[in-house]
Parts: sequence; structure tokens; C-alpha cells
Amino acid sequence: MIKFTLKCSQDHHFESWFGSSEDFEKVHASGFVTCPDCGDANVVKSLMAPKVRTARKAQAQADLRTAKTDAEKALAALRKDVEDNSEYVGLNFATEARAMHDGETEHRAIYGEAKLEEAKALVEEGVPVAPLPFVPKRKTN
Repeated sequence: MIKFTLKCSQDHHFESWFGSSEDFEKVHASGFVTCPDCGDANVVKSLMAPKVRTARKAQAQADLRTAKTDAEKALAALRKDVEDNSEYVGLNFATEARAMHDGETEHRAIYGEAKLEEAKALVEEGVPVAPLPFVPKRKTN
């Protein structure tokens, strides 16, 4: 598709899309290219600046999409460390953390999810917990 900037004999400027330059010529020759402001069919192509993307610019844009900042790399490393060295207890996090704190179960590294009220209660009870800077991937089975 090509976007042409067009101008009628009344000096109204407008844009229109065509499949190719040849398509524009065919539609124009049949009289179907008209000014949307005044209906004038005496339309010519106006001066246009094509948008060209160089290979270097395309590569730079691709690099920006794939480049990770130091913070993103650190967050990914933290997530991997937590997932590799802790047990995911899911929505049972508050119950499990409280049970370990109260000595009902053995201490181990866990992570999971808790509602805000549950997390506040754990903190108020002195249970050592901290929020993670990422949302855990829910494991099934």
C-alpha cells in the first residue's frame, strides 16, 4: 500500500491509500479520485516525502526491543534464584508462613501469593515476609 498526498485545483490537500502507483493512475483516469472537501476531480499528486527505513535503523530498533536493562537482568536473576531455591506454595503462602513461624512445620524457603489483608496480618504478627518484585508464575499440578 502507498499513501499519496493529493491536491485538487482548489488547493485542498488530502491523503489517500492505493495498492500501487499504477492503481492510483487507473482510479484517477476513471475520474474516481475526487477532493473530499469540494468534490473536484482535477486532482494531482502533491509533494511527498516517503518514509524509508534503512537497514541500520531497522537493526537499531530490533536491538532496542531485545536489549535488557541492568534492572531487568537483575530482576530476572532474582526470579530465577527464588524459583530455583524455594518451594512455591501458591495461595497457601500465609498459612505456610504462619505455621513455620509458630514452629508447627519445619523452616524452609517458600514463596507464593497472599491477599493484602493476609500479608498485613503476617507483618503485624512478626512473621518475617517480604513482597517479591514480580508476580509468581502459577504452577499447576
